[in-house]
Amino acid sequence: MKAELILFHFLDASAENGQIGPGHISLYLALVKYWAEKDFEDPFPVDRIQVMAWGKINGRSTYQKYIQDLSRYGYIGYNPSCNHSRGSLISMEKFSKEFREFANALGKGGFEAIR
Repeated sequence: MKAELILFHFLDASAENGQIGPGHISLYLALVKYWAEKDFEDPFPVDRIQVMAWGKINGRSTYQKYIQDLSRYGYIGYNPSCNHSRGSLISMEKFSKEFREFANALGKGGFEAIR
């Protein structure tokens, strides 16, 4: 349920931004899937190859453009890694905070309640 709400929130927020296109949306969807598989850890190291495959992104430069755009527009936090074996860090902090507050408002055990 949590991932669905985050995606709905992203789609609403990005609808107002004419610079967000299908590639950005595809990448964001892949990042949310990856984040969910990491038990919503924030920040989380990302496997670029896996995320590119899920997002149907073929070029590394296209991936870099989209991920930097998402970071610049405030949808994610992005901390690139110079070490290829460690992976870059992605943060969904803004959305994590909003959903912690949402879960607490529900009174059903906090953040864990909407997993």
